[in-house]
Amino acid sequence: MSANVAGDKPKLIIFDTTLRDGEQSPGASMDKDEKIAIARLLERMKVDVIEAGFAIASPGDFESVQAVAAAIKDSTVCSLSRALDKDIERAAEALKPAARGRIHTFIATSPIHMKYKLQMEPDKVIEQAVRAVTKARNLMDDVEFSCEDAGRSEPDFLCRIIEQVINAGARTINIPDTVGYAMPRQYGAMIRDLIARIPNSDRAIFSVHCHNDLGLAVANSLDAVMNGARQVECTINGLGERAGNASLEEIVMAVRTRKDFFPVQVDVDTTQIVPASKLVSRVTGFPVQPNKAIVGGNAFAHESGIHQDGMLKNRETYEIMRAEDVGWKTNRMVLGKHSGRNAFKSHLAELGVNFANEADLNAAFARFKDLADKKHEVFDDDLLAIAKDSQQIQVNEGLRLVSLKVHSETGETPAASLVLSINGNEKQANAQGNGPVDAAYRAVNDLVGSDVAVQEFTVNAVTKGMDSQVEVNVRVEHDNHIVTGHGADMDIVVASVKAYLHALNTLQTMESRLHPHVATH
Repeated sequence: MSANVAGDKPKLIIFDTTLRDGEQSPGASMDKDEKIAIARLLERMKVDVIEAGFAIASPGDFESVQAVAAAIKDSTVCSLSRALDKDIERAAEALKPAARGRIHTFIATSPIHMKYKLQMEPDKVIEQAVRAVTKARNLMDDVEFSCEDAGRSEPDFLCRIIEQVINAGARTINIPDTVGYAMPRQYGAMIRDLIARIPNSDRAIFSVHCHNDLGLAVANSLDAVMNGARQVECTINGLGERAGNASLEEIVMAVRTRKDFFPVQVDVDTTQIVPASKLVSRVTGFPVQPNKAIVGGNAFAHESGIHQDGMLKNRETYEIMRAEDVGWKTNRMVLGKHSGRNAFKSHLAELGVNFANEADLNAAFARFKDLADKKHEVFDDDLLAIAKDSQQIQVNEGLRLVSLKVHSETGETPAASLVLSINGNEKQANAQGNGPVDAAYRAVNDLVGSDVAVQEFTVNAVTKGMDSQVEVNVRVEHDNHIVTGHGADMDIVVASVKAYLHALNTLQTMESRLHPHVATH
C-alpha cells in the first residue's frame, strides 16, 4: 500500500506524536487548551496524522483527545491504546468527533517484554494482537498496529504477528525502536526484510517510531525510509520520554533538502516549523538549545568572518536551506517604546501567539511598554516571554506576587520579604535562605504551606546583552505529579518567584488532569 502526492515519488506520511509521546517527558504535561493550540498549528503545517493522546490514561487525556478530534478537520487524529478491549473502546469514544480518526493499538513483541512485562507466551501475544485489531477495525476504518520493542524482537516472530494483524484489518504497521537500541544500517535492513518476507505487506503502510537514547532516532528513521518505510512517527523539537523521539523538523527538512537522495517526498508546510517549535517550547518549558538543527537560535546564524564573507558573495556557500523556508524571518519588525498596540499584536500573531481575549492582550502590551522603556530594542523572544508571562497572570489568580524585597550581602544571611495575593487576600512573610531566591521561596512556602520538592531550576537570558530579560523555569514535584512553572522579568529573583508561583498555581488547578507517564513505545 502506498500514498502519493503530486510528482513521481511516493509520499512520506508524517505522524506527529508531540501531544502523546512528547507529553510523556517528565514535566511536559499539557492541558487541553494547549494541546488544541499545538494541534491547530500542526494542522496548518499539513501534518498527516496527529496522535492526540492516550484516551484511557486519565479523564483529562480522554477530554483532550476528544477536543482535538473535534477541532481538527484536515489531519487524521489518532489515539493510542493497548491491545485491550477497554482501551480500544475508550479510544473510539474519544475519536467520535474526528473528521478522520485512527485507533493506534500496540502490544510488546520482544522476548524480554513478553516474558517479564506481559508474562505471556508468543502465541498468546499474537492471539491478543489479532483480537485487538479486529475489535478496533469494527469500530473504525483506520487502524494502526505497533510491535512494541520491535528493535529487539525476533524477525520470525515479527513476520508471524504482522501478517496476521494485516489480515485482521491493520492498515499501518509500526516497527518502533522503543529503547533506541538499533543502528541505522541494521534497522533499515530489518524494515526491508520484513516487507520482503511478509506475504501481505503490500496491504499496509510500514511506519517507524524511533527513540533517541543513542542519538540515532533521526538516522534510524531515515535509513528505514530508504528501505521502504512510508510513515515516520516524530515530535516537534524531538520531545519525548527519556532522550526523546526523532525530530519532525529534522526528518522533514532532510527529505526536502536532499530530494536527490530520498525516494519519497513530503507535503508539509515547512514555514510553520519554527512557530511550532516555539509554541511547543513555550508550553512545555523545555528550551531549544541554540545549536539545535533547523529550529535552534543559531541554526542560521553566521559569526565567523570567513563564513560571513562567503554568505555575502553567495548564500549557498554556507547554507543548504533558506531560513525563510522553515519559518525564520531574515527581515523583522523592530519593536520599541514608540510601537503601537496593533503592531505589537500583529507581530506576535506572526510568531504564532494569538490572545484569547482583550484582557490578555492588554496585560501583555502593558508589560511590553514597560520593557521597551528599559531596553533599546525588544526582540522576538522578549515578546514571547512577555506574552507567556502575561497570559499566566490572567489565568492563574490563586497566587500572585504583589511585592518583593530581598537583601543579599557578603557575610550576611540572605533574606526576603514578600507580599502575595492569595485568592484575593494579601499576606506578607519574611524568611532567610542560602541565597535570595531560596529565601523568597521559603517565604512563599511559609504563606501557602507548600511542601513541594524543587527538582530542577534553570535560568536563561531571553536575549543578548546586560539589559536582557531572564526566563526562569522551575520543575516541582508533589504527590508524584511533576509540573513546570515559568516566569520572566528583568529581575532574576522576581522571575524566579513568578516561576515558582506559576508551578504552585498549576498544581492547585491542574492536578485532576495530570496523569502518570505510561511507558509505551
